[in-house]
Amino acid sequence: MPEAFVLLKTLPAREREVYQTLSNHDSVVEVHALYGEFDLLARVSSKDSKKLSSMLMSDFRQIDGVKDTQTLIAVEY
Repeated sequence: MPEAFVLLKTLPAREREVYQTLSNHDSVVEVHALYGEFDLLARVSSKDSKKLSSMLMSDFRQIDGVKDTQTLIAVEY
């Protein structure tokens, strides 16, 4: 299964709201609050890479309160 790690920056005081939205998303395996440059980290899994790409480009960037994202797509050795 293709996986990605999504680093998210949120608008001020919106971290908890975005965290909850991510936690309720079917494809999000885990979510963590962070200190530093990014506010949240989400591990996302999908049944195929096309669905993963579509989800990354549309779903997460459209969450109310998300200011910026950076995506790291996991690959197998």
